[in-house]
Amino acid sequence: MIKKTLRMSAGAILAVGAVGMTQSLAQTTAPQISAEDIENVPILSNLREVEDFTVLGRAVDPNVRKASAIVNGDVVTDTDIDQRLNLVLAANPTPVEADEKDRLRMQIARNLIDEKLQIQESAENDVVISEQELDQAYSRVAGNFNLTPEQFREYLAERETSEMAIKQQIHAELAWQRLLRRKVEPFVNVGDDEVENMIARMEAAKGTDEYRIGELVFFTTPETAGTAMANATRIAEQLQQGASFAAYARQYSESSTATLGGDLGWVQSEQLSPELQPIVSQLGQGQITRPVQLPGKIVILAMIDKRQILTPDEDDEILSLKQISIDLPSGITQDAAQALVARLQSETENMGGCGGAETVAASLGGEVINNDQIRLGDLPPQLKPIMTQLQIGQSTPPFGSLEEGLKVLTMCGREAPAQVAGPNFDNMFAQLEEQRVNMMARRYLRDLRRDAIIDYR
Repeated sequence: MIKKTLRMSAGAILAVGAVGMTQSLAQTTAPQISAEDIENVPILSNLREVEDFTVLGRAVDPNVRKASAIVNGDVVTDTDIDQRLNLVLAANPTPVEADEKDRLRMQIARNLIDEKLQIQESAENDVVISEQELDQAYSRVAGNFNLTPEQFREYLAERETSEMAIKQQIHAELAWQRLLRRKVEPFVNVGDDEVENMIARMEAAKGTDEYRIGELVFFTTPETAGTAMANATRIAEQLQQGASFAAYARQYSESSTATLGGDLGWVQSEQLSPELQPIVSQLGQGQITRPVQLPGKIVILAMIDKRQILTPDEDDEILSLKQISIDLPSGITQDAAQALVARLQSETENMGGCGGAETVAASLGGEVINNDQIRLGDLPPQLKPIMTQLQIGQSTPPFGSLEEGLKVLTMCGREAPAQVAGPNFDNMFAQLEEQRVNMMARRYLRDLRRDAIIDYR
């Protein structure tokens, strides 16, 4: 419960005598498809000069939903595209322009075609995903939004999309992963000597930096490199404006990590391309690179996290906290809010630690929330440096917003992060195996696209 409250309040940390307004950042998504090669049709060039003409063909009824593509006999309808589009648009913090929306539709159509191919190939190999499995996965997705499945269904309907749009994507991912386990993983070989060499390198690098990287990848040829770079640049601009890197990677990255939101996992500098090593070493947490041209691809990287190899991470420190929460009356003036902030800080500074939290909360009409298992790294970035400096019994300054009320956290206890165990052979083996499975999976899907019969309408 406390985690949810902290996330809601992360937008505004209040110094004494000031109340800020929070602003939520939603996920955004936008693809890029160039239309520069479209030529004018000569027969239409003089159309304006024709004073009278008769339409001989049948006009399209805009109210009729029709197929946008037929993939080996399976239909991708414009309704499918519209519903997936609406889901993406609902996550944008700002309106999407018409040309961007058109490019987005084209990217979504390609993704839906890939999903059809994955489901078809899985069914051809007798891979079956039951309704129960789909429902369970759907419930987990709803839980990520802090909603029940029924509430999530209403949420989707309000945004002119549906649970079927989500379930098709879930179906494709589950079926594809199961197919890979059956047809790809048995043919992936990882030698014990490779794992032992990897472990030796990690032990030799103890104390040096290790990075958790997100990647967004566009594969290129000499003919497509220019267009791909223009698309990547536009996407990078959206990311710099606050768009969700994971959402973009999931929708548009051509790497096998797309289904993981682009999460490449923990890597050392030497595991990256030489061109990327100096760029990554300069990135701060949460920062995103410009598009970088590499042989055969363009990449955009995000720094998710950083730590030192085989060294305890201070973010793993476990805190025991009490949170005092006070709702602000509707229509409260700025002066009254500032006075309440000053009073709350004064009383928490003199309450004698966690034991006095309930008394202070009661005197101000608030409540106390207890939580003994808060990881330091899970706190909002604004709070982490404050909590790092707090001693047992000390409290943060009041923080929050006019809408969410005031909050104060009091430190009741803290446990140092556990010592990091040495690299585990089985874990390293699995990591190498997964990398090779993902590479073969990309080739597998490429071959399915090459052999597919796709009729665009």
